[in-house]
Amino acid sequence: MGVVDDKIKDLKSREAKILEMGGEKAVAKQHEKNKLTARERLDLLFDEGTFREIDMFVNHRCVNFGMQKVDIPSDGVVTGHGLVDGRPVFAFSQDFTARAGSLGEMHSKKICKVMDLALKAGVPFVGINDSGGARIQEGVDALSGYGQIFFRNSAASGVIPQISAIMGPTAGGAVYSPAMTDWVFMVKGSSYMFITGPEVIKAVTGEEITFEDLGGAKTHNEKSGVAHFACDSDQDAIVRIKRLLSYLPSNNMEDPPIVDTHDDPRRSDAALNSIIPDNPNKSYDMKDIIRGIVDNGEFFEPHQYFARNMVVCFARLNGRSVGIIANQPKVLAGCLDINASDKATRFIRFCDAFNIPMLTIADVPGYLPGSQQEWGGIIRHGAKLLWCYSEATVPKLLLVTRKDYGGSYLAMCSKDLGADMAFAWPTAEIAVMGAAGAANIIHRKEISQAEDSAATRQEKIQEYEELFSNPYQAANRGYIDAVIDPSETRARLIDALEVLCTKRETRPPKKHGNIPM
Repeated sequence: MGVVDDKIKDLKSREAKILEMGGEKAVAKQHEKNKLTARERLDLLFDEGTFREIDMFVNHRCVNFGMQKVDIPSDGVVTGHGLVDGRPVFAFSQDFTARAGSLGEMHSKKICKVMDLALKAGVPFVGINDSGGARIQEGVDALSGYGQIFFRNSAASGVIPQISAIMGPTAGGAVYSPAMTDWVFMVKGSSYMFITGPEVIKAVTGEEITFEDLGGAKTHNEKSGVAHFACDSDQDAIVRIKRLLSYLPSNNMEDPPIVDTHDDPRRSDAALNSIIPDNPNKSYDMKDIIRGIVDNGEFFEPHQYFARNMVVCFARLNGRSVGIIANQPKVLAGCLDINASDKATRFIRFCDAFNIPMLTIADVPGYLPGSQQEWGGIIRHGAKLLWCYSEATVPKLLLVTRKDYGGSYLAMCSKDLGADMAFAWPTAEIAVMGAAGAANIIHRKEISQAEDSAATRQEKIQEYEELFSNPYQAANRGYIDAVIDPSETRARLIDALEVLCTKRETRPPKKHGNIPM
């Protein structure tokens, strides 16, 4: 055996040792918690045989507290690139079996290196988080490491898609990088995120709370809105990440991929003609309309459990990716509130950043009334919705199915906020407010002085309904481009999208606007 053979044998031996990660016992413990290892997760994410690891041999440089004697394979994080459904992606995966995946100086440098490469190459970046947090022995070097990652999250935002998978503990400073990325996936029962843990909370405030209730997948998907997806397992999370990527371009200079979905673009759906109830106060499921319109009835929904009065989702129309923003009449009558405004705003900005056309489906009676909403800043949060629709330059389609009243009519991408084409069903009611409220204000004196005030009130309500509770006043003024047969909605939207796919629109040059936060 020659010198070269010896060196190759040494290389293979070193690689084999690192591939053992934290050792057999640590790996077994990870599996006992129904968690995959860092490397198993990457193997699932990337197409078979395409993952190429970077910085396998990097190790820490800490000599404090006896750390010079501690070996941490790959410094607790695996980094590299590969193909996901044939398209390049960079990723890191923290290794909880190696010193709890704690983040120190070199650990962060590895992450920063692949983030820089992803930005240069213009490809998506996926971070798989499973870490005990900052490596305390490294002190401010660990804090600096987090800061360098945050800086890159900001720089890459709007340039490449950034996706975070929370597959274990994520606490303290570690939560901010995922929060700065575009999408956050959590795993039920094995992942959590919080700034301060249950023990600290109990010591400081006396409140007793479990890890799961404080920062588990259910909490962040339903209450805080920090996470967008609650997954059943590591495997489920990775399948969903790959599905999300299928709707997205690799960077902000590309258009999303066009997929042959084998669904006839001229297909009509007679069921849409009867989906709106005769009683205007009765609800229906907006998702049934979405299914009837989009390719094969398939859509991919982030924030499924947060602010359910608003639906946001990705779907395809004749193979083209679209982002859909829709009121949900089943929840709070589809009213806009603080959380719904925030949910839609973030989604709109993402779609606009990555050249994904938007379809807004409006059935909204107004903003949710109440002191808690006012004190919570509904004006400020609602203004974000107006801001982001106005700011967006991608093709914007509007469909009004039923109620579209007042300020919420504007907030759901009216013509005045830049809708390129606006359609309405014959069931649409586009007005300043509902007929009852309008009649009470306009004819207050006449109603109060009438012999039969109830009959007079009803007469005035009916008069207002005939005049305004329909789409034709708006169509008469050009605010609606076409009143359409519901069954033909799919074909009309596809035609509009096809003709607008080459849309070009610019805004005045500026560093950035001052969005109402």
